Amino acid sequence: MSFYEVYSHPALVRYKTSVCTKATVFVVAVLCLSYIGPLLVAYRSQGFWIKRSSYEEQPVVRFQYQVLLLAATSPRGDHVAWSTYPHLNNMLGSNLRVPAVSVREEDLNQDGKLDLLIFKLQLPLTPEEQVYSVQLLLTFSYQLFRMSTVAMQSLAFVQHSSPVPGARLFVSGDLRLQQRTPLPHRGLYDVYNVSVIDGSSPFASAYDLDNIIRSYQDRNLTTVLSCPVPVWTVGRAAGSPFELNAEIRYPVEVISYRPGFWETIKFAWVQYVSVLLVFLWVFERIQRFVFQNQVLTTVPIPAGKPHQS
Repeated sequence: MSFYEVYSHPALVRYKTSVCTKATVFVVAVLCLSYIGPLLVAYRSQGFWIKRSSYEEQPVVRFQYQVLLLAATSPRGDHVAWSTYPHLNNMLGSNLRVPAVSVREEDLNQDGKLDLLIFKLQLPLTPEEQVYSVQLLLTFSYQLFRMSTVAMQSLAFVQHSSPVPGARLFVSGDLRLQQRTPLPHRGLYDVYNVSVIDGSSPFASAYDLDNIIRSYQDRNLTTVLSCPVPVWTVGRAAGSPFELNAEIRYPVEVISYRPGFWETIKFAWVQYVSVLLVFLWVFERIQRFVFQNQVLTTVPIPAGKPHQS
């Protein structure tokens, strides 16, 4: 008659000993190594506590219709200028030139967020004036919503010069976010939601480009016109204006932020458990070998049989 297996289960054997024995010390040591060891390995292997994370978001950007333009009209430093700030225009006197300005913002992918600013400016000049360099400052409202709510005023600065007088300048680039420190993971962050240029000030220092840029660059969160591609066209006809055309895109940004408590714990828990499973597997087999082979003296008791002292 042939036999076949119909059911199986492991046999349980308990190994008993008194408190003050080598076996007890061994078990305590194994428990400590099984649960504390993975913590030390995960911590020392870098990246146990996640301190910075990132996500992608397209910002909500709006042109503020605030402009400051400075154009050098001779190699000696003569210049003409214009701005949307009445106090500065009053200070310019005969150097003031009021241009024709055209602005258009477009939502190219129809997702409800603007993607592109098209800025066109025609600066009137006298027949004797020529443009050798241009400095243009544009201000924007910049907002983020996915994690923390960020609201700030930012700028884009365009600058180009040439030894040959020009008739037209075309610039194309991206308005990119620059971070010195990560953002909080939630809450309102509006410390920079103030005007980049104090248009109410009657003092010339408030409109000095050196002061504006220096103060702006001291911020932890700024925007910059990245990868501008200037095209300088020469040959301006007498009596025609100098043209400045700019295309500024609002791309998707990678935002750096400080994770919250639960995200940090979740990340640390994954690191810890992945190492813990390996330690438990190894020390389980070490204990089985030690007690089955009586490396440390204990009293083995099969399950179901009472222990007789």
